[in-house]
Amino acid sequence: MHIETENEPANLRNFIIIWIGQMVSAMGSSMTSFAVSIWVWELTDQATSLTMLSFFSMLPSIAIALVSGIIVDRYNRKLLMILGDTVSVATTIIIVLLYLTNNLEIWHLYITGAVSRTFTELQSLAYAASLGLMVPKKHYSRASSLEFFSHYGSQILAPAFAGYLYHIIGLVGISIIDMLTFTFAISSVLLVKIPQPVPTELENQHSKNIWRELIIGWRYIYTHKSLLALLITGVVFWFFHDLGGSLYTPMILSRSQNDTVLLGSLSSAAGLGGVIGALVMSTWGGPKRHIQGFLWGIVGAGISKTFFGIANMNWMWIGAQFCSSLNFPLNGSSENAIWIAKVPANLQGRVFAARSLLLQLFSAIAYLIAGPLADQFFEPAMKPNGQLAWLFGGIFGIDKGAGMALLYVMSALCMLLVGVFGFYIPLLGNIKENS
Repeated sequence: MHIETENEPANLRNFIIIWIGQMVSAMGSSMTSFAVSIWVWELTDQATSLTMLSFFSMLPSIAIALVSGIIVDRYNRKLLMILGDTVSVATTIIIVLLYLTNNLEIWHLYITGAVSRTFTELQSLAYAASLGLMVPKKHYSRASSLEFFSHYGSQILAPAFAGYLYHIIGLVGISIIDMLTFTFAISSVLLVKIPQPVPTELENQHSKNIWRELIIGWRYIYTHKSLLALLITGVVFWFFHDLGGSLYTPMILSRSQNDTVLLGSLSSAAGLGGVIGALVMSTWGGPKRHIQGFLWGIVGAGISKTFFGIANMNWMWIGAQFCSSLNFPLNGSSENAIWIAKVPANLQGRVFAARSLLLQLFSAIAYLIAGPLADQFFEPAMKPNGQLAWLFGGIFGIDKGAGMALLYVMSALCMLLVGVFGFYIPLLGNIKENS
């Protein structure tokens, strides 16, 4: 099928402008997320309350993922990105007003998180689908690595600041900082032109068939077996990642007597590792065979997170977090480069939406079961005289948080196995990385 697109961009200028705005916005969002997590933990002292925040925020974005690909491929991507930031500002304002009037409850956070995540899903998809039209093909991997630089760069300072400022300016002050960063992000989008893909004649003929549009992304993945194998591997990896990762904050707070400064320092260490990994990937450009980078990133993350869960000392936690985050730019930028190269620009919105839907669905399941598993089984089982204390107490201890640490390590070991087995899957090993 012939695919029409605009001419390939000559440089990374427009992408860099938007990327800077998104990085600043990510820092504000990271601070607010950190502050909200601390507030919820102080209020409930339950892992389930924290994991439910993520679960409820995912539900609407999973639903909208059914049509988000069509929206992104058919409507102005620039407006969608601005809309996403605008709604995020609005929900933050609502949280602040509820807090100031002493009316803020956890269920309010569930609703505002759900609304914000719905529009953030559209924004993120519009941004991801535009990357291939804003970036020269030879820089796909570098651009993807810069995305990880933005994500982890925000984690270097944001959590450390939030952990310190939380006891000074509180949730309101941190939220106001977040609002200011969103205005910066919106301004950066307004400054540049974001290309739109040119639909093919065949697509125009079927544009009114909504059901056909909905399955285009799924059909493309299903008929390209290597992409299907890549997607399934990624889904399984992220399921176990989120199963353990959703317990990260309550596990550390439980094992450190609610030390928010330590929690912020750990996030900063993760951010530093991610930034260094992203800088290496941006300079290096990644391995010649991106699938190797994808799988080795999974293996490295699994090993590091296993060590993190077993450790019970500050410096060991910090070192493990740093090493873990080194792997995600390698894993993610390598995977993104494969998807961008193998999916036509005018189909990327729908294909990426199908991919996002499956990833979020399994992540939501992980968040849904992680909290109850920790609170109802693993934590009681690791108390003195618990069912598992005699077997694992010597490794994880029998204090509060030991059960969460055990579940975290089990999830990390499963991540490691996904990466190792991936090297023996022919469809992955023989993947052709050029479209």
